[in-house]
Amino acid sequence: MGRVYATPEQLAAFTHAPAPEGAERLLARASEDVEAALLTAVYRVDADGLPTEQPVVEALRDATCAQVEWQQALGDDGTGAMGSWDAVSIGPVSLSGRKSGPPAASGVDLAPRAHRALRRAGLLPGVIW
Repeated sequence: MGRVYATPEQLAAFTHAPAPEGAERLLARASEDVEAALLTAVYRVDADGLPTEQPVVEALRDATCAQVEWQQALGDDGTGAMGSWDAVSIGPVSLSGRKSGPPAASGVDLAPRAHRALRRAGLLPGVIW
């Protein structure tokens, strides 16, 4: 499993609501989205690749929680599939009107609050040194 930047307890504190069922999985997927957005960001990490400076730790935590919150508000389960169709039925399966919008620069749709948390910490836009 990759790096996860927030815990279910931190998610609950961020959203002021109980963590949803499967919070660990949602946070892991949201952490992947945050990492994809930070492809060229430069910050200090420990041997496990986790940030060591408190402002960066907090920004990644908040961005990860914001990503889960946003996906939950959209009805997404963290897979990104929610935005692929404008209508879906389950029995006996019916899909309609495939949606496609312009992809984000990182290849992942990042929640606006997640983007702001990363930008405030100076992690976006990333810079290669």
